[in-house]
Amino acid sequence: MNGTRPPPPLKRLGQHFLIDPNIARNIVSLAALAPTDTVLEIGPGRGILTAELCQVAAHVTAIEIDTRLSNYLAERCGTSPNLHLVWGDAMKYPLEQLPVGTVVVANLPYYLSTPLLFRLLEQRGRFSRMVLMLQKEVVDRVVAQPGTSHYGILSVMIQYAATATKSLTVPAHCFRPRPEVESAVLLLQMKRDQLLTAEDERRFASLVKAAFAHRRKTLVNSLKNQGYPQEVVLRALRTLALPLAIRAEALSMEQFIALAQLLPP
Repeated sequence: MNGTRPPPPLKRLGQHFLIDPNIARNIVSLAALAPTDTVLEIGPGRGILTAELCQVAAHVTAIEIDTRLSNYLAERCGTSPNLHLVWGDAMKYPLEQLPVGTVVVANLPYYLSTPLLFRLLEQRGRFSRMVLMLQKEVVDRVVAQPGTSHYGILSVMIQYAATATKSLTVPAHCFRPRPEVESAVLLLQMKRDQLLTAEDERRFASLVKAAFAHRRKTLVNSLKNQGYPQEVVLRALRTLALPLAIRAEALSMEQFIALAQLLPP
């Protein structure tokens, strides 16, 4: 580099740039990339992870919303012939243009991590796996099991679509500026088999959201408040041999699927 200074981080974009090259290498190693792989990176920032990805993957598409970083990123990684830098919003990028089998490797902006996760899941048939740096609390929610305080919508919906593993914890001193929250790396291996049809999947997702809308209430009352007929819900619980006073956090993903198939759309 000839000394181009990176622009200061923007708080409104939740920018915390990774500065530890060992963490970047560990993330790339966790992605288990082949020389023929295509990678999607969201939020390359100052390019520490991008540079590592370009050394091992056939093609890297990196989407960055902050155009102030353009000169710095172009200087750091612009000579890589396998890198395609996109200046824009990852929530609007046409993911359907990516080849099937693409691997997602990213340090997601924490303020937008959950919407980005759900958007990626909408196109999960296009991705083989994802390695994502997230706020540790979000990772804990993703991998949470039934009956625990972290278990909720994120747990059920992501575990429906993928096998989720909390792989690394990343100390705050590995970022500039230092975040006030802990970070962790999440590995998602996308499931190839579709358990539900597209229509049934929509019913399942609606049920899960309704079930967790009122965490302190019983499942029956929470669903009643969301418009599900109480007697139909009670009958479905009896059919599944579930306690009538059960709460949403006690149901496994498989039990939610079974319940969705017994309830009206």
